[in-house]
Amino acid sequence: MFRAVFGLLFGAAGFLIGREAYLNVFSLHFANRWTQIALLVLAPVAGALIGVGIAPLAQSLFEEQLAAVEDAIERLAPSEIAGGAIGLIVGLIVAFLIKSVLVEFITLGGRTATYVVIVAYLLVVIFTSYLGARVGAKMRILPMPLAAATGSALAKVVDTSIIVDGRVVEIVESGFLEGTLVVPRFVLRELQLIADSSDPLKRTRGRRGLEVLGRLQELSAIEIGERDYDDMPAAVDAKLVRFARELGARLLTNDYNLNRIAQLEGVAVLNVNELANAVKAVVLPGEELRVTVVREGKEPHQGLAYLDDGTMVVIEHGRHLLGESICAVVTSVLQTVAGRMIFARVKKE
Repeated sequence: MFRAVFGLLFGAAGFLIGREAYLNVFSLHFANRWTQIALLVLAPVAGALIGVGIAPLAQSLFEEQLAAVEDAIERLAPSEIAGGAIGLIVGLIVAFLIKSVLVEFITLGGRTATYVVIVAYLLVVIFTSYLGARVGAKMRILPMPLAAATGSALAKVVDTSIIVDGRVVEIVESGFLEGTLVVPRFVLRELQLIADSSDPLKRTRGRRGLEVLGRLQELSAIEIGERDYDDMPAAVDAKLVRFARELGARLLTNDYNLNRIAQLEGVAVLNVNELANAVKAVVLPGEELRVTVVREGKEPHQGLAYLDDGTMVVIEHGRHLLGESICAVVTSVLQTVAGRMIFARVKKE
């Protein structure tokens, strides 16, 4: 197609050049039949051959520029694309309004002013279009119907740790997690690498994550995010934060470090560990608990027990009661980053 188009264009250009040359130059000095044939027949043929010859070069240049434009568009968020399009339209409207002012100079200056006005108008169109597109993309203009249609406010970007953890399935089934779960393609690749690891523990965790994804897919709760960042080849956490920020979504994780990084970047985070701590039963000092001492504590006299929700209970002077079910009285409750700890003493009969 490129060869045919370039052949026709350059052939037509050769014909026009040959005709103008014969009429204005050669007909005055070399007016004969062979000169006319050479200019009106050979010039179009030569132009067509030149067009066919440079078509591959033009095609490769066109495809290279097209690939660069596609890569640039893939790195843009939907709000940036919509904002750039709206800004471009506004810029063209401004250029059209300026056109009516420039036309006044044509009537005053004649033909010379016409060429000057045409060049000035082209420069105004280029400037206003570029400025409008850049400003619109920076402002991330997104019309309300389009924002509602994308549902980005309800989207949750899922990281690898929350998939391997597995509790997200029960949260989705319970109905407490609304919206779509978006799993980026680079998270899937990381999960596949974990599942193919030579370390048995990592391999087990990776395969468990793949099973969790299968259960979420059965619930129709996940979508695959195709956007990737070639300039960030290894930093998966940084990719997650950037992906969530560009999508305008929240980040679903139980990774403490990723949680802190996302908050510093201004990305909203849903931490499953914080959710688990929030739904644990509230225990106040003075309450009695029926627990079983399961192992020794850090201090020589301490024993450890656990509630049904996994909360650790440190029992003073309970070391000698291993394996026994006892009644303990809560003395204090300590809230830490890792969770809640309850300190208790054995109730005296």
